[in-house]
Amino acid sequence: MLTQLISRVRRNHGLEHATIHMLSAKHKGFSAQGHSDHRGFHLNVYGDITEQDVVNAVEEAHRRMTAGEHHLAVHPNCGTVLLTTATMAALAAQASFGLEQKRQHRSKMDWAVLVSGLPGAILAVIVALIMSRPLGIHLQAKYTTEGDLGSLQIKSIRRISPSLVTRLFQLLLTGGNKRLKAHAYKIETIG
Repeated sequence: MLTQLISRVRRNHGLEHATIHMLSAKHKGFSAQGHSDHRGFHLNVYGDITEQDVVNAVEEAHRRMTAGEHHLAVHPNCGTVLLTTATMAALAAQASFGLEQKRQHRSKMDWAVLVSGLPGAILAVIVALIMSRPLGIHLQAKYTTEGDLGSLQIKSIRRISPSLVTRLFQLLLTGGNKRLKAHAYKIETIG
């Protein structure tokens, strides 16, 4: 049961990414953000994308993935990549400052350690940023998405009211640009 549930989430997550790929191929000047669960996915679109554009994108993504284009399940801006990047950068900085603290034989972190360790921490974070993107994409492909939709079918695609979280992401992803309107959609799947 748990394995099937995880499989559904991963396939829906892949379909969510493929949908964003389809929208990106046909439209410019918009942002999108979504989240998946075992019932389907929510898609928030910020910009001049119509409901029919979203319906077409979901259907095309499903058709192409079912036809074998499994690579569409992976997206470089996925939360998995962002989480991997943030984790690796934080650990790199922490390790760098920890090594500087040890080098200075200090029992606690203080200004001397911070000032002396800053160049090394910056370099460590840069290396982590470079390494994290391909690692995050690999982790996404292996663990958080699935490109083979199997028996997954689209049950419904409907526009819903943007939530408070959607409005928050609107500010973050559009820089407060009021012209990029927020539209929210719920895509339900079965199988």
